[in-house]
Amino acid sequence: MNELFYKHSPAHTLLSWLAWFYIQLTALTSKISIKGVKDHPGAVIYALWHRQEVLMIYLHRNRGTCGLISKSKDGEYMARILKLFGFTFVRGSTTSGGFISLRGLIKAARGGSSIAITPDGPRGPVFKVQPGAVYLARKAGVPIIPAACALSRKKILPSWDRYQFPLPFGRIQAVYGAPFIITETDDVAAKAVELENILNALTAEAEELLSAGVRG
Repeated sequence: MNELFYKHSPAHTLLSWLAWFYIQLTALTSKISIKGVKDHPGAVIYALWHRQEVLMIYLHRNRGTCGLISKSKDGEYMARILKLFGFTFVRGSTTSGGFISLRGLIKAARGGSSIAITPDGPRGPVFKVQPGAVYLARKAGVPIIPAACALSRKKILPSWDRYQFPLPFGRIQAVYGAPFIITETDDVAAKAVELENILNALTAEAEELLSAGVRG
């Protein structure tokens, strides 16, 4: 856990610190509203769409929350950013070392650490919950806390999920849903569709609340 693969890379070091500073600046200059329960006692799995992950990083900073980060060079930037924000992480993905990384996340959750995941990442399809997220919750025996956010000022990147990069001096609306429970007898595929619908509904709710705030 917390393994860095490019320890002597000046570029990774510099850019990760710049990203840390930028996220701090954006959060401190933005008005952040939160609906629902953000912090839960004990281990839970926070789930939101990949395009919205920047806000999750800031809101759950310095709590030892554990994320799943790919072993790629791009993943190295995110690993370093998470470390600066007080996260732990497991290196791997659904396409590379999937079983080993999943086992690491299960171990972290059973040890009392909350997990942060983007169930449609790292390569999509966009807005589709992969079964691994549900399987993780079932095996770890912890609930999923679905979450979403909406940004009034953002840069939409030309990525597979049209990644939303927040800009400073805006308004941010976060919404947390009720705990989503997975039992040993639940059908993984069916629960994945159910979670998918919840995340889409929360995203729509966040957008509506943001728009209502602007009108008000």
